[in-house]
Amino acid sequence: MLSLLLRTFSRQVLIRAMSSSGPTSPYTTLSICRPTPSITHVELHRPEKRNAMNKAFWREMVQCFNEISDDSDCRVVLVSGAGKIFTAGIDLMDMASDVLQPDGDDTARISWNLRRTITKYQETFSVIERCPKPVLVAVHGACVGGGVDLITACDIRLCTQDAWFQVKEVDVGLAADVGTLQRLPKVIGSRSLVNELALTARKMYADEAKSSGLVSRVFPDKDALMAGALEMAEEISARSPVAVQGTKINLIYSRDHSVAEGLDYMALWNMSMLQTNDVMKSAQASMEKKSPKTIEFSKL
Repeated sequence: MLSLLLRTFSRQVLIRAMSSSGPTSPYTTLSICRPTPSITHVELHRPEKRNAMNKAFWREMVQCFNEISDDSDCRVVLVSGAGKIFTAGIDLMDMASDVLQPDGDDTARISWNLRRTITKYQETFSVIERCPKPVLVAVHGACVGGGVDLITACDIRLCTQDAWFQVKEVDVGLAADVGTLQRLPKVIGSRSLVNELALTARKMYADEAKSSGLVSRVFPDKDALMAGALEMAEEISARSPVAVQGTKINLIYSRDHSVAEGLDYMALWNMSMLQTNDVMKSAQASMEKKSPKTIEFSKL
């Protein structure tokens, strides 16, 4: 009983430590902290603007996740939003000049520059998917437009009971162009449901999000969400980083290739990765009925 209370108290302390008063230098839209040495918490931090995605956000997310990818101390990433909601999506007022007034002397040059802008924004979320560390996202309240692009690039999606999701782009006169239309069909099994959400811009609430597979768990409130997300991140971070990162990379590869191609890639991957000391350490702990948390794995 005492150990349970101590673990609960410790997790509450960690969650409080994750709550930041403002963005972390050098960022203006993100707050970064380390609730544990191996977990990086990335918080969207424009609560006064409902975490709307301005020009700085699109640049800073790329910088942030490139740094995380190269950080050997980090084994798991947790993404959340500050304030009352996860995100209201694109900050249209801030982004209008890039999208509605692209540079160029004629149609070809205007189009070329607009394509460059769109592909730059696509990178903001593709960099999350390419990050070898598993990325958990904890959604509370609204997750609108670009928020759906963001979460579908993450590996594990969790939400609160009051969360709702909206592919908003058709309501503002465009087709979603930074990942939702490509990733959401691979996340949700029903193509009809994906089409419905994208074409009607209706809201999807937490229970439907769980039943459709958009999220894997629903929590009663944000405190419970963050506690559950942190507990899951700790479980993942306790495993071999060779095993965890190899699993993520091969899951994504297999999603986009045939079974035969996925198996061939897995064989090529593990012909070197199986030579890690982590296998023997994990096997020994398993035979001794010890938790993976008792094993000290080298950095990767």
